[in-house]
Amino acid sequence: MIIETLDNLIEAFVTASPITQALVATLFTWGMTAAGALPVFFTDRENRRLLDILLGFTGGVMIAASYWSLLAPSIEMAGDLAVPAWFPAAVGFLLGAVFLRLADVILPHLHLNAPMEEAEGVSTQWRRTTLLVLAITLHNIPEGLAIGVAFGALAYGFDNASLGAAVALAIGIGIQNFPEGMAVAMPLRREGMGKFKSFWYGQLSGVVEPIAGVIGAAAVLFWEPILPYALAFAAGAMIFVVVEEVIPEAQRSGNADSATMGLMGGFVVMMVLDVALG
Repeated sequence: MIIETLDNLIEAFVTASPITQALVATLFTWGMTAAGALPVFFTDRENRRLLDILLGFTGGVMIAASYWSLLAPSIEMAGDLAVPAWFPAAVGFLLGAVFLRLADVILPHLHLNAPMEEAEGVSTQWRRTTLLVLAITLHNIPEGLAIGVAFGALAYGFDNASLGAAVALAIGIGIQNFPEGMAVAMPLRREGMGKFKSFWYGQLSGVVEPIAGVIGAAAVLFWEPILPYALAFAAGAMIFVVVEEVIPEAQRSGNADSATMGLMGGFVVMMVLDVALG
């Protein structure tokens, strides 16, 4: 009975529209963020070295996904356009980075473990809690977009756009969302916030992914020419996040070597997922 139910669910997912598939996939990644916040109910303090390894792993997954799942397909899809094959990838990549940089300048937020005086964005009286959650939320936008665009690309039947590759991307991002949920919930708990409230804010940081995923899938479905640009846009935004936030945070506490090995492991896991499933 259970196996039959699973088969029916898988069949329903495979035959669903790309927008529905993107929604389901990003609900999974949101759920992984929530799962990462769950340990706050059982302990008040994280293992900092382990967290840095997991943050490094996050960076490795995002770097690998940016190439294998986004930039490489973008370059291949551009072969039929009346521009050089590298043009959509280069333009989209830079636009993704510029978008995140502008959001960094405008949206009030605070990086993990940073003092309040280092808050970025426009000046505001918002609480530290809100600024911390906004920082992770901002960085989850490109992840949701990447998944949405990957599933939206399935509608056009490109050789390099497969359901397996889109699922691999969702699994990889879901895995790396686990430490992100922990990285938000644990510091809030350590600062004296209640367990449930710490969990709530931890999972809330991932709620933007289903929204961004649906938007990404819908955008490429309604306007096919932007597909290679959209793939590269998501890649540029994710690399910006890795360089500007994930790697510095993973190395802030003196665990640089461990975090680097975590990054290498994350890269390999995402590469294997993409090649094996794609």
